Amino acid sequence: MLQRLAKKKVLLLSALMVSGLVRAEETLPDVVKHFSEQQDIKIIKKIDAPGGAPAWLGQYQDMGVTLFLTPDGKHVVSGYLYDEKGTNLSEAFFQKEIYAPMGREMWKKLNAAHPLKEGAETAPRKVFVFADPFCPYCKQFWAEAQPWVKAGKVQLNTLLVAFLNPNSGRNASAILNAKDPVSAWKAYELSGGKKLPKPEGAASRETVEILQNHQTLMDSLGANATPAIYYLNEQNELQQVVGMPDAKQLEAMFGPKP
Repeated sequence: MLQRLAKKKVLLLSALMVSGLVRAEETLPDVVKHFSEQQDIKIIKKIDAPGGAPAWLGQYQDMGVTLFLTPDGKHVVSGYLYDEKGTNLSEAFFQKEIYAPMGREMWKKLNAAHPLKEGAETAPRKVFVFADPFCPYCKQFWAEAQPWVKAGKVQLNTLLVAFLNPNSGRNASAILNAKDPVSAWKAYELSGGKKLPKPEGAASRETVEILQNHQTLMDSLGANATPAIYYLNEQNELQQVVGMPDAKQLEAMFGPKP
């Protein structure tokens, strides 16, 4: 009897799920459905857009899209929604439903990588930076970050990549293969790139994989130059700064200077 009741519950749940899917499909007008399929736009949800026009939030690759249905129900408009003050209202939907969730997933991937960690695990702020051993702005950023790191305010996580110089891979591998990679990286930066651990044979497969994974992660984040810096703002939204930050940007990511 219990088994039959369990089966009935499963069947009822399945029926409700199917009927829900059917209703969801029915609420999507044909013109919106056909347009989104043609343009490879993933419809995320219907949104309550000001002005009363039926509207849907979609995603094309990594970008947000808003679609609006005309009163005759036969045409769809793709674009941004603005209010009378010229404020882009679509961006709020994009941030909440697309960019913020994507940022949280990227933050998880950054934390799962193999960075060179400087600073306490208990530091209130955590910053990740992709750095090439031959990048002068990476050295400048590392130096600028030290007061916050030494004060226990920031944990700096450096993800080495190798693409700026033919010797980038050799130097990055030597640092990662050192007995103490973090100390080796510090010595390398303090010496202006002159103090490098003596390479012990060819780079290990593990080291090569780490560098490749870092490059893949950097590419997936949309960065094409170093330093590529990532941190969470006060709203726990992922922020990106590519290139050497100015004083205002440094304070935004690190907090007030100690």
